[in-house]
Amino acid sequence: MPHHDPTPPLEPLRRQFLRIMRWGALFSLAIAALAVVLVAQGDETIHLHMLIATALGVGLSVLLGIALMTLVFLSSRMGQDTDAADHKQKDEHDPRA
Repeated sequence: MPHHDPTPPLEPLRRQFLRIMRWGALFSLAIAALAVVLVAQGDETIHLHMLIATALGVGLSVLLGIALMTLVFLSSRMGQDTDAADHKQKDEHDPRA
């Protein structure tokens, strides 16, 4: 039976994730504000609901993208995803390999 790799300590990764997400939240707010300004400039009649929806949609989408990419980079640093997905032994004489 194969043995599992030991789990690395998660506290440093959690701190690093939260630090990146703080900067990501500031960046997301700035992008959402820029989107609201651009939408407000494009129309003579400003609808409050449209501006709120724009700010929430753009801000949360950017924040979600930052969170997911941060998780990808941090999991790559842990080294847990470096093994191949299939655990079959490769045959040296197989022409398909």
